[in-house]
Amino acid sequence: MVSAGRLPVILLTAVIAGLIAALVRVRIGQRQLQALRLKLEWLVVLSFVPQLLAFHLPATAERMPDSWAPLILVSTQFLLLVFFWVNRKAPGFWILGLGLGLNFLVIVLNQGLMPINPETVARLVPNAPEGAWQVGERMGYSKDIVLTVAESKLWLLSDRMMLPDWIPYRVVFSVGDIFIAIGAFWLLWSLGDPEKNDNQ
Repeated sequence: MVSAGRLPVILLTAVIAGLIAALVRVRIGQRQLQALRLKLEWLVVLSFVPQLLAFHLPATAERMPDSWAPLILVSTQFLLLVFFWVNRKAPGFWILGLGLGLNFLVIVLNQGLMPINPETVARLVPNAPEGAWQVGERMGYSKDIVLTVAESKLWLLSDRMMLPDWIPYRVVFSVGDIFIAIGAFWLLWSLGDPEKNDNQ
């Protein structure tokens, strides 16, 4: 069964890079790391757990009907948008929210899943057995639905970008994912600021 890993890897990379950058900043400036002050953090957990079960853990994902996937994805993305809105004054959150909004928009307009075109799928899983994926159907247990460019709404915002071929790890991502990663990096980078952040 093929699957299209995307945001968790990109976001994890941004988080690690942001934390390292913040630590370097406080080390150079000889000051303390600021506390991360956000509101309603439990919304992140509430959105992450269903996605983990539905899209990232094969043991649970294979037991969930495909019809549940759009509902889980749209509802959890909405929770993340609420989390963005209540924390919109935090550093980096406007660009993070822009990424969430772009992803939410393209998902809602494409049957509740993120579109990915057949050419990108072929690059992502070149050795997939015949019949492993079909146009018009969900790709494995992922958040993606395989649609041609002509069938996709807002194709430019879909899962259509990949890392260079010289990087062995295969991952596909969207424009929204990039903005989310930049926003997360910016937020963590700000923890190295000399003055305490106030996002109240």
